[in-house]
Amino acid sequence: MSRVTGTLPSGLELFDVRRLRLAEGEGPVLSAELEAARDRVWEMAVAANPTLFDGPVVGCVELRWEEPDTLFLRWAAVTYRHYALRRVPDGKALPSLFVNAIQPTDDGRIVVGRMSPATAAPGRWQLPGGSVEPPETGGVLDEDAMRGQAARELAEEVGVELKPDELRLWVATRGRNSSVGLTYLAPALPEAELRERFGAVVAAERSAGREPEFSEIVFVRSPEELAGLAGPHADYVEPVLRRYAGTPLRPGA
Repeated sequence: MSRVTGTLPSGLELFDVRRLRLAEGEGPVLSAELEAARDRVWEMAVAANPTLFDGPVVGCVELRWEEPDTLFLRWAAVTYRHYALRRVPDGKALPSLFVNAIQPTDDGRIVVGRMSPATAAPGRWQLPGGSVEPPETGGVLDEDAMRGQAARELAEEVGVELKPDELRLWVATRGRNSSVGLTYLAPALPEAELRERFGAVVAAERSAGREPEFSEIVFVRSPEELAGLAGPHADYVEPVLRRYAGTPLRPGA
């Protein structure tokens, strides 16, 4: 990868990207021993957190540049169970692929949400977003589909309903476990409207007997404000916020 705009001491990388091209590939073939070890780790994780669901997701088989500002991603359909391989000796899980969205306020802050206790990452602060899912039978995973998934996450977690073409691909990240994130930029909205929409989502989820993805949202303008949020942070949030706010990466980046 050559179009790196910044690398943090943690190893997380930021990439300028304007276009995507995606193609389906083959997932890894596991030995019977690795499959059994993966399943044992997954079952222990589910016993510790029964809300975990072995649903379909997409792993990243290959990532490279094809032409200026166009990122090529080869993907393979797996399930969440696949990532239990990260905790298996000699297990090699594919990097995960996820989308997220910067939802600005009209005064330049952005929405950061705290994952609820019922999620796979309780208490973690992150941007609205989630794992990429494979297309349904007969569907395709392309630029439009990725924007659509980012728009769906924003609607489900914050209550902001947008047409996919209202989101603009803004930056890509590669971080922990080489996971690849695609960050989209949404149109700015007033804080009051965002709070109202989020409140409606929370009320609707709880009335249906479900916990919302986010237990709360906050609005941050700077890395210093982000650092003041107690609890774990997704590794991509600070560098993405720094880039959005126009502040340099931390010393050593």
